[in-house]
Amino acid sequence: MIFPQYDGGCGWYEVLPKPEEVTPLTSDLTVHTAIIGGGFVGMAAAHRLAELLPDKQFVLLDALRIGQGASGRNSGFVIDQPHKRDLELSSDENKRHLLHLNRLAIQFLEQKIAAFQIDCQWSRAGKYQGAVGPRGEAFLDHYETLLKGFGENYSRLSKQERESTFGTSYYSEAIYTPGGTLMQPAALMRGLARNLPENVRLAEHTPVSEINKEASGYILITPNGRVRCQKVILANNIFAQEFGFLKDRILPIMTFASMTAPLTDTQMQAYGGQLDWGITPADHGGTTLRMTQDKRIIIRNSYRYAHDYNTPQDILPTVKQRHRKSFDARYPHLKEVAFAYTWGGASALSRNFETFFGELQDGIFSANCDQSVGAARGTVSGLMLAEKVAATNSPDLAIIEKVSGNPSKLPPKALMRIGVPARLEYERFISRSEF
Repeated sequence: MIFPQYDGGCGWYEVLPKPEEVTPLTSDLTVHTAIIGGGFVGMAAAHRLAELLPDKQFVLLDALRIGQGASGRNSGFVIDQPHKRDLELSSDENKRHLLHLNRLAIQFLEQKIAAFQIDCQWSRAGKYQGAVGPRGEAFLDHYETLLKGFGENYSRLSKQERESTFGTSYYSEAIYTPGGTLMQPAALMRGLARNLPENVRLAEHTPVSEINKEASGYILITPNGRVRCQKVILANNIFAQEFGFLKDRILPIMTFASMTAPLTDTQMQAYGGQLDWGITPADHGGTTLRMTQDKRIIIRNSYRYAHDYNTPQDILPTVKQRHRKSFDARYPHLKEVAFAYTWGGASALSRNFETFFGELQDGIFSANCDQSVGAARGTVSGLMLAEKVAATNSPDLAIIEKVSGNPSKLPPKALMRIGVPARLEYERFISRSEF
């Protein structure tokens, strides 16, 4: 069985202060519901379950420390807009549903951050989408057409606006949408964990190796204790396959990021742009760029078929070189700025672009295949899984069930090991002008 591993290189996590002492499970435990995975799905589910069933006890189990897994490794966007493919192919009703769910996630996170005063660089900064040349501009024009058709607010940036915001003349076009938010993902996850309700026990460094059915529910096997529970929320996304669920239906794809140290005053003067923004590529094979509130630049590109779910250390030097090339192209005046961290983070895709939500079998619930928009979709999925477990039939639960589907079966793994890397390399080649 493959478990999550922490490579020690995630910049978001490593820049945080040293966490409190780890709290693994050390004895047997009986609870109403066990939640496996402390990312966006699991954390939202734990908070919401505690509210819905205040007289019940719950446990949140994570194989790592909170913030070390996939939810602490993304680019720090909580995007309100439907995914571009949903903008293209969904009905207007479906788009409105997706927009509503994403904004519900933002509202939930914002309320928790305010209530607990979580310091995670949360910002209603919106999101930029940029193009470098003709290929990217064609994608951006198409994106603008989709936004117009959906009736969403946006603005197209002038050359002066692009340069004054991003501190570079590298981008030929950019569009701004105001609804999304930015944050420091590892800090957000740790803050939510620190403020879990009293009826939720957190057990870090507690991987679950087996889920066994019994008459009254399930027994979860961990290294130092068993958890008896009536219900299970499987909030571990790509690792759900390790328990036999959605087998050969989840495509794990890893993307990589590098983060600088905070820019010095001299470097900030040379940079000349603003703080606190994020730009995603109009061409999906391009480069994501972030400037944080604490003056760090993050660059994200390069993809890998993550059949082993984790980050091979031997490929990081090559990835770092690619990041360096992309960084220097955008900021030739900052070539002396070094990367402090380079890491990978996995997301779950499906072959037919469907996202799973619901009951895998009697008493086991899950949400999978976030299609690379995990912060918003994962959060709202966790909230709605809690409502499903608590048998709360809300309109929002009906909506997420309506927009979810069944991921289709993938080709045999032997073919995937050849075909997916080849396809990713092809995508990188054709998108090289935007890279």
